Amino acid sequence: MRKRPYVCGLDAALDVIDGKWKVLIIWALNHQRCRFGELRRLVPGISEKVLVQQLREMEADGIVHREIYDVVPPKVEYSLTGLGGELSTALGPLGAWGKRRMAVLEEAGRHG
Repeated sequence: MRKRPYVCGLDAALDVIDGKWKVLIIWALNHQRCRFGELRRLVPGISEKVLVQQLREMEADGIVHREIYDVVPPKVEYSLTGLGGELSTALGPLGAWGKRRMAVLEEAGRHG
């Protein structure tokens, strides 16, 4: 967490999901544990540098868990923490709203 004091709960939540990529990373991890390369494929357009940065911030915020396995070659998996799972659930209605908006925009494009 970087910003304090928060004005309201939404302020605190938005501090954790700020930026373009974090909600997409949460979406990807909501479905499965992922290795770094898998996450890169699931979040098209994100650079390696930005993905590393976003994962580190989300780990510091307690949203993402990083599991390091003692094997050769090294293996690291990312997953949502309990708090991250709650955040993913909270983002569900926003995603549903976004799908409805996409449909409205598509319809307007066909008839506009």
